[in-house]
Amino acid sequence: MDFQKRLKKLKLLIFDVDGILTDNTVLMGENGREYKRFNLADGMGFYLARLAGIKIALISGRYSPATDSRAKELGLGDVYQGYLNKVKAIEELTAKYDLSPEEICYMGDDIIDLQAMETSGFCATVPHGAEEIRSIADYITEKEGGNGAARELINLILKAKGIKATELWGANNA
Repeated sequence: MDFQKRLKKLKLLIFDVDGILTDNTVLMGENGREYKRFNLADGMGFYLARLAGIKIALISGRYSPATDSRAKELGLGDVYQGYLNKVKAIEELTAKYDLSPEEICYMGDDIIDLQAMETSGFCATVPHGAEEIRSIADYITEKEGGNGAARELINLILKAKGIKATELWGANNA
């Protein structure tokens, strides 16, 4: 199937967190508190995708209160943390939304994401993604994780669907 047709079919976008929504850095304070840097353009992309009727989910192999905070701020309900077996989370999401693999996009960057990417109908990664991940990715962003890579992917999908971000924004925030 042609690249654009595959993008048009997508109804659920699933993102790994560390390395995709962040630059893979975790700052630890002496009090044990964890800090992460998230990209605001990615957040706007999530908002636009949801306005377009596309569902968003996060799956992380580790638990982080910072990820919880960001997900709540963005209004994301499908957040799976501490999932080393990410395929299990994808199966839950597939059943919840009655989707086929061709309607799911997974974006990850390391070998923990490999099976999740193989399970999804479309998969993407970032330039720093592990070699094994880059070799199977349908799309490799120009932007790095934590620097707008998720927004780049969302823009690509919206464009394939014939949806202009400015029209989504204008229609919903007039």
